Amino acid sequence: MNFNKIASGTINRLNKTILVCILMMVLSVVHIPIVVLGDSDTPAVERPNFVIIFTDDQGYQDVGCYGSPLIKTPRMDKMAAEGMRFTSFYVAASVCTPSRAALLTGCYAQRVGLPTILFHNSRAGLNNNETTLAELLKIRGYATACIGKWHLGHKVDHLPGKHGFDYYFGLPYSNDMHPPSKKRDYPPLPLIRNQYAIEYDPDQTQLTRRYTEEAVKFITENKDRPFLLYLPHTMPHVPLFASQKFKGKSKRGLYGDVIEELDWSVGEILDTLARLGLDEKTLVVFTSDNGPWLEKGDDGGSALPLRDGKFSVFEGGFRVPCLMRWPGRIPAGKLCSEMVTSMDLYPTFARLAGTSPPTDRIIDGKNIWPLMTGDQEAKTPHQAFYYYRRRELRAVRSGKWKLVLEHKGRVKKGKKPTYPQALYDLEKDIGEQHDLSAKHPEVVKRLKALLQQCRQDLGDKRTDVKGQNIRPAG
Repeated sequence: MNFNKIASGTINRLNKTILVCILMMVLSVVHIPIVVLGDSDTPAVERPNFVIIFTDDQGYQDVGCYGSPLIKTPRMDKMAAEGMRFTSFYVAASVCTPSRAALLTGCYAQRVGLPTILFHNSRAGLNNNETTLAELLKIRGYATACIGKWHLGHKVDHLPGKHGFDYYFGLPYSNDMHPPSKKRDYPPLPLIRNQYAIEYDPDQTQLTRRYTEEAVKFITENKDRPFLLYLPHTMPHVPLFASQKFKGKSKRGLYGDVIEELDWSVGEILDTLARLGLDEKTLVVFTSDNGPWLEKGDDGGSALPLRDGKFSVFEGGFRVPCLMRWPGRIPAGKLCSEMVTSMDLYPTFARLAGTSPPTDRIIDGKNIWPLMTGDQEAKTPHQAFYYYRRRELRAVRSGKWKLVLEHKGRVKKGKKPTYPQALYDLEKDIGEQHDLSAKHPEVVKRLKALLQQCRQDLGDKRTDVKGQNIRPAG
């Protein structure tokens, strides 16, 4: 056992805690003003509140304003009408844990050591040496809460309270990780408040309502100070549950019922902000952690017109609905088709709050405030976006072009299909149906060069290339 390494990690965590405490004491004593100086691409405004609503396994099409034919989402649609709708918004993974790690650290999950799903018996979690969005904002005096599904480590040292959140209420992992299971010996599913389980196997028909009530309470209690509310819903991850008020109401069956209850929840959050006079002080983001679980049939969502869904490296796995609303700051009724990612929220929120991401490590996210303002001249800050499945690098997008490497797909039963290498023009072929690699060998060559750069940085298990900048999980 490497005691020097253990001691070093313990000291780093202690130093990090002490530093945050000192900074908070200084802020409380010297009363640093809440108006911050902007620069060319950030506004000079009072520290805004931030709300991130993060659903689980909701497909690209599963919102009315994205074309859902049967699911009614009037509050999400109104949020789009009052803000901005993104059509090329990507999460950094097509499964739960790595997507959440990327959102909160601004980094590809491979960089922070969480490339795959954590299960109930995993001892790993988000490393305490990482600086989460919550920790960045706490230094600026923010109140912080995580309400919902965490899935970044269920041991006490990995729960939200160890990563900058003042308050936590929710499930530590996915709602299917509980009895009965023929494959795994799952323990009872814990509902946790802060670091203690207050119930086991809670009534999941009430989870969306309870999360929403907790969120409203947090907003109300912190209305006089800046806050970050991270609301990662358990639904619509399978198994599906809707309360009696919404069950049987949708034309899309139980899945539609669940989405329509989530839409109600969005409305409750927005109504609370309006009632408290916080509308113009609050940036609200709605999105999903990855695409729909198509293997679940009617219990899964839809990513149409995108190809495939959860677990896949095709667009349906990574491209998700995203709405942003901030009255007076984000123009109403705007559409953004530029490529942006969930990792971009980290540096963007930091800049808006008057701080900066850590400079002692690589941060993959970029400041997208110019795009959020509707600046017609603004373009994506990303040269490329990389699609990983665990530690396997399988695709890259740059501009309108996407190169998918040959890889094996996922099936529930039978032989796994092999997908050949293919080049797609996503502007003309959003469904990834027409391979153009033979017509554009120069594009294939350019994208392969980008892939090789990524291998050297983040690694690629299939080619035995290990990245040079990987930070371990906890």
